[in-house]
Amino acid sequence: MNDSSSTMRLAGIDIGTLTCRLLIADLLPGGRLKELRSERRILRLGEGVDQTKQLSAAAMDRVLCCLKEWREMIDASHVDAAAVVATSAVRDAENRDEFLDRVKREADFEIELLSGEEEARRTLLGIRSGLPPGVTDLLALDIGGGSTEFILDRPGQKPVVQSIDVGVVRLCERLLHHDPPTDEEIRQAREWVGRETKAGVADMGNYHTATFVGTAGTITSLTAMAQKLPAYEPARIHNYTLKLSTIQELEQTLLSRKKADRAGLPGLEKGREEVIAAGAIIIRTIMETLGMPSVLVSDLGLREGVLIKLARRITER
Repeated sequence: MNDSSSTMRLAGIDIGTLTCRLLIADLLPGGRLKELRSERRILRLGEGVDQTKQLSAAAMDRVLCCLKEWREMIDASHVDAAAVVATSAVRDAENRDEFLDRVKREADFEIELLSGEEEARRTLLGIRSGLPPGVTDLLALDIGGGSTEFILDRPGQKPVVQSIDVGVVRLCERLLHHDPPTDEEIRQAREWVGRETKAGVADMGNYHTATFVGTAGTITSLTAMAQKLPAYEPARIHNYTLKLSTIQELEQTLLSRKKADRAGLPGLEKGREEVIAAGAIIIRTIMETLGMPSVLVSDLGLREGVLIKLARRITER
């Protein structure tokens, strides 16, 4: 172990449909994570998967190149253990085994392929690790590139988890074919997201009494844009309350511009110009469908949950 018998150094990688994320952190006594290194890259592994059911060679190459870099970084950090997970794009791809084999061979990582439900459970672990005092019951929302997870969690009860096949990359590829999207495309997108959302929460009972919490790139990017942050500042994103009215304004700003004209908008991460409009449609439609006037933003999510789960596995051995 590093530093002392009670500190563990861990690395986690989340290979998403749109973004790959790395976190190297020390797990301190009491279960708190102290971040040492954090990176995220928009690599679009899921490009085209909705139509072709195949991970493209170019997308796999992009991710492999990144993973080889991160392997060196992890080795240099002398971690006690590492975990790598993959989500929607790899779940849906018929050639997933080819990708998993290449990652093992070229970057020496064993990937755990998460189901939508397991993805939600780990995301919940990450969110729970950083909530403000007083938040007990929560309805968590995780909008990804290929899927969106709803998690209703009340202390003392088993979490209710639902994963729907709606995500920012999937929405762009399936319906938003013009730049900017046409009124008809936007209408169809809202209809689809609304229908899937209603089905997703149909068995969740009275979720209105829970705190509505959102995580992942769409929500954190819109929060950075709402504050016009020149650079991403986790401390100003985390536990920020983002109002539906602000999301509606940002959505209008994004949908009135072409992709190229969104680049450079304050707070918008480079590479997110296309998918952020889809993300705004998704979060706005979900909040309107659920009757949620605001969302509490969590900068912690799946990546942190992967490390917390890894630590538990090690300590339970």
